[in-house]
Amino acid sequence: MTETFDLADLKRRMQGAIATLKHEFGGLRTGRASTSLLDPVHVDAYGQVSPLNQVATVSVPEPRLISVQVWDKALVIAVDKAIREANLGLQPTVEGQILRIRMPELNEQRRKELVKVAHKYAEEARVAVRHVRRDGLDILKKLLKDHAIPEDDEKRHEQEVQKATDEMVKEIDAALAAKEKEIMQV
Repeated sequence: MTETFDLADLKRRMQGAIATLKHEFGGLRTGRASTSLLDPVHVDAYGQVSPLNQVATVSVPEPRLISVQVWDKALVIAVDKAIREANLGLQPTVEGQILRIRMPELNEQRRKELVKVAHKYAEEARVAVRHVRRDGLDILKKLLKDHAIPEDDEKRHEQEVQKATDEMVKEIDAALAAKEKEIMQV
């Protein structure tokens, strides 16, 4: 089986790294309520672990409040426990089958910590994009070595891969700048 060079596939894999980054950014608390904050929460329900959105309805009735409507009364305590143990710094208040989660104000130190976490996520995304670039360049070198493509094509494809990498890194940096601004906004 001979490998083939597919720039579209490389771009798709790079976009995957950006999609992962945006998903991770969605879970970063900014002092504003968002249903995506509770995405990492899994509840021990009926003997198995389920995502929160499979046992309750999550909504944001106010900018600083998340409401979790648990469908089964027997799971209210399990949902409360799962949210508290998720290390999100959230403390739900139980009112019947509804859990209300007030979003506390973020202090300056916590904002700076969140910015550091955002930078870490962005760097991981950049590394993932560079790995895809390396894979693409390795395929090109192998094709050149096997005389499957001429040197001119190899150079042209290398430039295309580098251009795609630069675009993705620029997109990552833009997403990071937007998230940083959002976190630091009081």
